[in-house]
Amino acid sequence: MARKRHRPEEIISKLRAIEVDISKGVKADAAARKEGIVEQTYWRWRKEYGGLRTDQAKRMKELQKENGRLKKLLAEAELDKAILREAASGNF
Repeated sequence: MARKRHRPEEIISKLRAIEVDISKGVKADAAARKEGIVEQTYWRWRKEYGGLRTDQAKRMKELQKENGRLKKLLAEAELDKAILREAASGNF
């Protein structure tokens, strides 16, 4: 069964709806099921997106993508330096 990927805006709106239900006295697992997710997903999302607004969540995801790209570039540069260092030492 294919998993559905939720956008940060959807996640935050679902978290807010669940928080409203919990404040009304509904248990967390029932409130999460009402929104179409399991309780474990609710707690994981709450840990990651807990106090964020929608624009902050979008920015966080953009920064994570950029950080991954920069890490990959750094790893490639370090590999190139190691190759050049080995070639310059004359160990063939």
